Amino acid sequence: MKITTKVQYAVRALFDLAYHGDGGPAQIKEISKRQKISPRYLEQIFHQLKKADLLETKRGPRGGYSLKKPAGEITLSQIVQVLEGPLELVPCLRPKDTQECDLEESCVAKMVWQELQDKMESHFNALNLEELCRRARDMGIKREIRHRYMYYI
Repeated sequence: MKITTKVQYAVRALFDLAYHGDGGPAQIKEISKRQKISPRYLEQIFHQLKKADLLETKRGPRGGYSLKKPAGEITLSQIVQVLEGPLELVPCLRPKDTQECDLEESCVAKMVWQELQDKMESHFNALNLEELCRRARDMGIKREIRHRYMYYI
């Protein structure tokens, strides 16, 4: 199994919003620059994440994207499922009506694939954006919080 570039970029970009964006919206160009992701590709990814209610947008000069849920409630499993569908290591683990294997009853390897898939799903469900932020702090990654200017009249 290979984690797609789309999923890798989505995890990095959502982490960026959680870690660097003090709860306010961030613009694509900021995230793109920090994470070294093409802004056009990031827009496509964010469109899917917004449709799945993981992101919200705000228009205007101080607008941009922000997380729709707290970072602790967005798991890696959710991100993978939004962008790539359910985790599926081999076709024989699909629901019964879509299986492609004739050896279902006599295949010992299926048990191994199922165990591995279960462990991966469990791990992806346990990891959330808040945990990634904690790990970033432990690694000493510097936060770049955008300074919001206040104007008094």
